[in-house]
Amino acid sequence: MEYNNLPAKRLNEPGGEDKPQIFRTLRNIDLNLLTIFEAVYVHKGIVNAAKILNLTPSAISQSIQKLRAIFPDPLFIRKGQGVTPTAYATHLHEYISQGLESILGALDLTGSYDKQRTFTIGCSPSVGVLVMPAIFQAVKEHAPQLLLRNVPLNEPDIQLAQFQTDLIIESGSFSARALGQNVLYADNLVLVCRQQHPALSEPLTIENLRNYDHSSFMTEGQSNHALRQRIDEIFPERQISFSSYNMFTTASLIGSSDMLCVMPSRLYGLLRKCWPLESIPLSQLNAESIEISLHYNKLSLRDPVLENVIRIIRQAF
Repeated sequence: MEYNNLPAKRLNEPGGEDKPQIFRTLRNIDLNLLTIFEAVYVHKGIVNAAKILNLTPSAISQSIQKLRAIFPDPLFIRKGQGVTPTAYATHLHEYISQGLESILGALDLTGSYDKQRTFTIGCSPSVGVLVMPAIFQAVKEHAPQLLLRNVPLNEPDIQLAQFQTDLIIESGSFSARALGQNVLYADNLVLVCRQQHPALSEPLTIENLRNYDHSSFMTEGQSNHALRQRIDEIFPERQISFSSYNMFTTASLIGSSDMLCVMPSRLYGLLRKCWPLESIPLSQLNAESIEISLHYNKLSLRDPVLENVIRIIRQAF
């Protein structure tokens, strides 16, 4: 590759709005030269850099000459048996070292690189408020360099299959063999009403509860048909007047009306702190529960960092 016939514009000159110029400039640079620059800078000599990179001193010297043709500076000055960087080389080192570290972090194949990395976890708001605090604390304790990003659910099986998100936490399960699942916890179901609801002063029979409107909660992830069917069997011919994917909207409505709703007990314990809610001790619901599971693409387990995150999350519950 010819390094002498470069564009007149140097790397240290502003690029303006001509973004393609950035790619044209980088095309004229062998990025391996930046690795050689760093080796010479860090090890303070051509001979030492050659040993580290398993190259000849002559090859290192030729690379430095090519860099001098690119940058408006000699970069290194001979001093005794080694070299000393110029002020410009020190300035350049600050940016190149950061860039190489970012590349190493992005290409980390062993999970040993201790730099920040973002993991996306998809879940519904009602699940997120219950699991994300524990997950955040566990990940920060064992892998503080990781950044967690919570994303909404759309089509969770597709999101995982197409690697649009790293992990999904939700109820239900997926049929695709490529997707793995670990149950984090099971949550009992409770029937919820507002405080001082008239049903609380009446005999707790299915017939009496049938006189009130019910709300149905639709998860953003799996529909959990089997559980819904069992609830419908407990409350045959119940009148569902409202349904929502958002449990917070449902809780607000229950707290200001005579509507009833079945919800997970952990969520009820949280929402009752915000709205005047009360649970109805209905024995027919005692045997019912909902499982919250961690879902992932099995191919992702080839990534040791993600595999470690899954282990951390499982141990947190």
